Amino acid sequence: MRYSKTEVPQISFVIPVKDEEKSVEQLSNEIVKECVKLKKTYEIIFIDDGSVDKTFEIVKGLYLKNKNIKAIRHRRNFGKSAALSTGFAGANGDIVFTLDGDLQDNPIEIPKFLEKLDQGCDLVSGWKKKRYDSILITLPSIIGNFLIRKLTGVKVHDLNCGFKAYRKEVIQNLNIYGELYRFIPILANQKGYKTGEIVVKHRPRNFGKSKYSWFKIIKVFLDLITVLFLTGHATHPGHFFGTLGLIFFAPGLLIGLYITYLRITTGGIGEHYPLMFLGVLLMVVGVQFVSTGLLAEMVTSSTKKQHSDNVISELL
Repeated sequence: MRYSKTEVPQISFVIPVKDEEKSVEQLSNEIVKECVKLKKTYEIIFIDDGSVDKTFEIVKGLYLKNKNIKAIRHRRNFGKSAALSTGFAGANGDIVFTLDGDLQDNPIEIPKFLEKLDQGCDLVSGWKKKRYDSILITLPSIIGNFLIRKLTGVKVHDLNCGFKAYRKEVIQNLNIYGELYRFIPILANQKGYKTGEIVVKHRPRNFGKSKYSWFKIIKVFLDLITVLFLTGHATHPGHFFGTLGLIFFAPGLLIGLYITYLRITTGGIGEHYPLMFLGVLLMVVGVQFVSTGLLAEMVTSSTKKQHSDNVISELL
């Protein structure tokens, strides 16, 4: 089912691709087939993130046959978060799906996502319970997902799965960069959206090469620290930095009191000069953390006031 230029599609599909010339046509055909069966209007948005093969030319050819298929091209490879942000900005549907462009996500699962959304979820994430990737990819993923569930409390088994469905409101309130696209369910949960999960069939990769690299593990770890901070202390950063400040300042103060006691009782500190310098260093670091927390609280407070003013002006 197609829609006119003035009609808003019911579903948007946002698909980042890089060097997937052998996959995009089959994937688009499978999506169209499911939408026709469901009698849903749709648009398919391919974001070419710096391909060096014929991916973009093939998508342009698909557009000539079906105006519901769109193509956006990045000047170079900016990464999946940037590609998703570009696609989200251009999506018009009330429901937005994301899929990987390598055919490992099977569009036949689309009705299951829609059913879960109808049950009250704002975001539904796929869970590739049985995977066809190598152990070099699956093992770090299993360990990482386990640790993230324990640290964040968000019960999603497969954060790496690119097959997700969102209500449009969710994507309008996401700010993703770096490797943060992996943590979208956590970021959405922090904003109060209801997150669900369904088991999806995972297909083996037949074309192209995996974009996975071990270097990404380091980037994911650093972004995990960012996510933990954003979800746990975004509204009160002073608590986080203040706690760190006290952890450093307290032992520094004790050392300082001990050095003062030695000075008063013995008239000198003898060989304790290194200990004195350590105490001073710990107190300075502690004060710096507390000061950083106060500055962060001031910025957060200002942002909250601006947000409140915007809300009030809209209500008036």
